[in-house]
Amino acid sequence: MLTHPTLDLPPLVEPADLDGDLPAAVRTWDEPLRAILGWALRYLCRPHPELGRKGDVCPFTEGALARHTFYMAVCGGLPVSADEVAGTVAHYRDWFLDLPPTSGSAAQFKTILILFPELTGPDLHPVIDEAQRVLKQSYVSHGLMVGEFHDGPPDKAGLWNSSFRPLRSPVPLLAIRHMVPTDFPFLSLDDDHVTAYLRLFGDRVPTHLRPQVAAATARLGKAVP
Repeated sequence: MLTHPTLDLPPLVEPADLDGDLPAAVRTWDEPLRAILGWALRYLCRPHPELGRKGDVCPFTEGALARHTFYMAVCGGLPVSADEVAGTVAHYRDWFLDLPPTSGSAAQFKTILILFPELTGPDLHPVIDEAQRVLKQSYVSHGLMVGEFHDGPPDKAGLWNSSFRPLRSPVPLLAIRHMVPTDFPFLSLDDDHVTAYLRLFGDRVPTHLRPQVAAATARLGKAVP
């Protein structure tokens, strides 16, 4: 378990910590932590018949677990607004960037899931959705992705099957990971997101995405490098 060096944030719990003696404040959230770890193992790390492509639902989770770069934090209580959620999660952006490994292939698999177990029910799901929207630009500008998950599920459809809603989870959460070249479809409608993507991946756009990237960059008056 990792604690932030300067801020009073909920600590980062590693899967192995659940087999040990957790501090009382963290042990309170044993059930949602185990629920999300089980969801990661049985859902994210496996294929799904509705996914529309081969491979695991999430291409990163198994690698994060194998490399011991899979972390969970639990924010208890009932936030009053999306801005309150976003204010808490904003601190995890810089913590994520500082956590080793900070470079190399292993860094690509680093993941933090920030759980909000009391934001349950359809009336509160929009708080998670709106917090993700508020945070997205500040994350994308740093080469990161932040995703929203809850049991609604979120409205976003799968990239390969528009009738599939892949972002369903048993506990509401926001997930942080590094951006990768195949993330462009999640960024294509916002000019600032496109600009950040080109800065990072303009020289290595995947072949199947080049038409989409070319269309978006033409909108900006640019060309694909």
